[in-house]
Amino acid sequence: MINIALIGLGRIGQMHGQNLLLHNDFKLKYIFDLDKNLTNKIAKKFLSIGINDPKVAFRDKEIDAIFIASSTSTHIKLIEEAVKYKKVIFCEKPLDLSIEKINRCKKKIKSLNPKIQLGFNRRYDPGHNSLKKDLKRGVIGNLEKIIITSRDPSPPSIEYLKISGGIFKDMMIHDFDLLRFYLDKDELNSIFSTATNMSDKRFNKINDYELASCILNSKKGVQCIITNSRHCSFGYDQRVELFGNKGMLISGNKNLNETEIYNKSNTAQKKPLQHFFIERYQQAYNLQLNDLSKFVKKNSEPLSTFEDGRRALIIANAASLSLKQKKQIKLKF
Repeated sequence: MINIALIGLGRIGQMHGQNLLLHNDFKLKYIFDLDKNLTNKIAKKFLSIGINDPKVAFRDKEIDAIFIASSTSTHIKLIEEAVKYKKVIFCEKPLDLSIEKINRCKKKIKSLNPKIQLGFNRRYDPGHNSLKKDLKRGVIGNLEKIIITSRDPSPPSIEYLKISGGIFKDMMIHDFDLLRFYLDKDELNSIFSTATNMSDKRFNKINDYELASCILNSKKGVQCIITNSRHCSFGYDQRVELFGNKGMLISGNKNLNETEIYNKSNTAQKKPLQHFFIERYQQAYNLQLNDLSKFVKKNSEPLSTFEDGRRALIIANAASLSLKQKKQIKLKF
């Protein structure tokens, strides 16, 4: 049994806590949140020990892993502290909003042989992941183009958006990582981005965008297209297309169930799409924990690492720069 401590009890933290509680390999020993009342409440629900300071978990020799699901601005400090105590670390994305801060952390912890898994859960989605396996088997020959569509059913609150880092760092960062996952050793080389607001003028007040698209190229010439939207009238739209010289692979949307309705006014009308990321990527979150378990027990490298998080943020920063300068930006990692 792997003893683990969970830091951060917001919506995503509580979801992770529930998954850890139900997973056969983990014992959720400690939980922590800055909100002490919330910590005490969730501690009872999860049959865990609520603590007032994360250092209690860091210093406990029985704790094997630290699960960081707190606010983005706290991630680096918690990582640096947990590494000192030789804990395996799971950290939600993004690592931080500052690449300078991440680079300093990378240098600081390098000699301590850090063991860090990053929360890019889409790599674990059965559909998205199967595309990578088929690609490696040569099912579509040589990869030529990647198209990723990601649209949220509705935007987060303005309060959240103000501190999120913007659409490229908060939302599209998942898609930047997914591109790198499919490209494997063929690293991204350049990016051109565009963004706008059309339906929700509140985004103008916080210097953010509800619609964004990027065109990226890999060093081998693979063309990559990402389109994002903070709103989508028909649900959570998540699709990936890989095009090669011998065919095409698609990982499509998931509906509430697979039933279809046929009548005089509709043909093959399907059920609505699964509502949002917690429902859509439930299997991915569980498979992510399986990977964390292997990381702790067998020291096998996880599917998503600290360096993947660092490079995804570099791409997000370049997307913002491209938008500002209205030109293609070369990527340097």
